[in-house]
Amino acid sequence: MKAAYSLNDRPVIIIWEVTRRCALACRHCRAVAQPRRDPCELAGDEVETVLDQVAEAAPLFFILTGGDPASRPDLVHIIRRASARGLRVAISPSATPRLLREDFAELRTAGVERISLSLDGATEQTHDAFRGVQGTWGWTQAALEKARRAGMEFQINTTFSRTNIGEWDGFAETIRQMDPKMWSIFLLVPTGRAQADEMLDADETEELWRRLADFQDRTGIPVKTTEGPHFRRVMARRRKSGEDVPWRFAPTNDGRGFVFVSHTGDVQPSGFLPLTGGNVRTGNLLDIYRNDPVFQALRDSDRFGGKCGYCEYRKICGGSRSRAYALTGDYLAEEPCCSYQPAARAAQSL
Repeated sequence: MKAAYSLNDRPVIIIWEVTRRCALACRHCRAVAQPRRDPCELAGDEVETVLDQVAEAAPLFFILTGGDPASRPDLVHIIRRASARGLRVAISPSATPRLLREDFAELRTAGVERISLSLDGATEQTHDAFRGVQGTWGWTQAALEKARRAGMEFQINTTFSRTNIGEWDGFAETIRQMDPKMWSIFLLVPTGRAQADEMLDADETEELWRRLADFQDRTGIPVKTTEGPHFRRVMARRRKSGEDVPWRFAPTNDGRGFVFVSHTGDVQPSGFLPLTGGNVRTGNLLDIYRNDPVFQALRDSDRFGGKCGYCEYRKICGGSRSRAYALTGDYLAEEPCCSYQPAARAAQSL
């Protein structure tokens, strides 16, 4: 990330949830996706409005997600219009027969630079159980092959929880063989269908970060985390490089360099943090990002509660604001799944 790119001024990543329609029933789905489209989702001329506002914000990455974006009949049109505005487009579809009917070469030509597909079990049986529909493992493998043939970059997304953490060795070997551009790790937030008792505790989370750091060093496959910003603290300590860390560990967080547009146009800090600063139907995305009080508070790590507020890594981490909100009702509260004790607290105990 270029030093001149201010996270207070504009987001690095914008995600647009183009629909909540999806044929799967994933046990962790934050959107509680449904088999039918919401008649209130953004459509028609509103697509152009959204894309104009995203282009004005000029993010480094623009991601189309859902639900299942492949369930929208105008997906290719959206991609073309976004690409024509100079946006770097990625898509995060569900692995279904519908996706396999898509022409991946057409998606690539329209402007898709990367596709992300989920792997939430290390075996066919556990993955299909996690996604709620038998056959998703095979559809995922077929979609990856289609992406390779189309010359499209791909990344693998994995949500870790108590359900699948015991399969770590299988995950690591499977991802190594797939050799994606990135392994994107989601640390479960108890919202939507996800339940709090499925979360890893603080010590288990720290062990996961250690394993991921070892995996990255061993394989060279970059690891990125969502709702797990404390992985950056682990990597910074390992590299002994303070806050001068590579782009993939840049200090984005909910509402800080990151903004989410819902299927109905609500502008939120994250899909896991359902606090709405405005709506693209009546307001401007960039103005909301810069000026909404919640967004401003999320970018001021000195306002965070508990140890997150005085941790020496608060500016590159800050903890999951979504998880804090889900468990306490306070989006500025201390990260519940972090075992690290800041140097300031250690000094106080002397």
